[in-house]
Amino acid sequence: MQLTVTPENPLEWLALKTNQVPIPLLHVQVYFVMCKAVMEAAEANVFGYIGQDTKTANDVATNCQLHLGATEQLLNLLLSMGYLKYKDKKFGLTLMAKKWILPQSPDSVHSIAIYNNQVVWDWITNMGTYLRTGKGVQYHDIFDANQWKLYQDAMFSVAGTEVKEFVKRAPISKKTRHLLDIGGANGRHAAALARQYPNLHITILDLPEAINQTRNLQPENPQISYQSGNALTDDLGQNQYDAVLISSVVHHFTASQNQELTQKVAQCLQKNGIFIVNEFIRPHFDGKPELVGSSSDLFFGLTSTSGNWTVEEIQNWQTNAGLKPTQTINYLTLPGRAMVVAKKVLNV
Repeated sequence: MQLTVTPENPLEWLALKTNQVPIPLLHVQVYFVMCKAVMEAAEANVFGYIGQDTKTANDVATNCQLHLGATEQLLNLLLSMGYLKYKDKKFGLTLMAKKWILPQSPDSVHSIAIYNNQVVWDWITNMGTYLRTGKGVQYHDIFDANQWKLYQDAMFSVAGTEVKEFVKRAPISKKTRHLLDIGGANGRHAAALARQYPNLHITILDLPEAINQTRNLQPENPQISYQSGNALTDDLGQNQYDAVLISSVVHHFTASQNQELTQKVAQCLQKNGIFIVNEFIRPHFDGKPELVGSSSDLFFGLTSTSGNWTVEEIQNWQTNAGLKPTQTINYLTLPGRAMVVAKKVLNV
């Protein structure tokens, strides 16, 4: 997926075609203002206040306790970005905004806007240091209780953007009875799998700090149990799971950690069990440019001192652990993300 500049008339098309448009100026001056504006609008409850109704700029400023002139500037930008529509001096949310940023929407990513605004924004200022030293933030080691809560709320909302496609396309058999979900404390994937497969029991293994903050995100489900621990250091057992899922976790680990973890996964799987690595994928330099995979790779390097991995690297861990890579399922709704699947065909 790429963000592109779209000309609106023939002269703009010609300017773009002949390299007369200063694209870097858009990146360094426009994009970061757009990003911060959406996050601050979410923080101030602009989207939640407008909701399904229409409001004047004065209504928004008064209710959200904002300066009127600054609010008008913010609303004008959100209008340009496609979040708002305007009629009869009132602003309303577009269909896109109602689905994706309205807090009450089941598909909303509102929580990650709050998390990024309160926690992540300051980390970005350390990118220069990361580029010079290769040393990232390692945020799991520094979170306080409130930051863990914000983080898990954000992960819950982000997981919702893919979970419908995940549950439709993940190669889970109806015969599967026990699945281990590593790092899935937000419960979004587990809940979807439980609905799809009523005979499936799911054990979620995650850090205690994560589990403590997420039990209220999903209603209790007898098909789902939580286990506090650390997949890198805990014994995962022998021949006891039909499937193992690890989603948005391996980008936090080094290559050697991922290899050791994959070895433990291979041991805990029963014969013919499957291992699904659900991840953002780092694109090859000589491959098709992919903005989601490359930007998240740099971001996870900055924040976890690791980053994304290629499909081939993930499959090498699986092969070295005695598993057989079987398929790679690329998401249609979230380009740059894939399920890299392997099967245990022999006992290891």
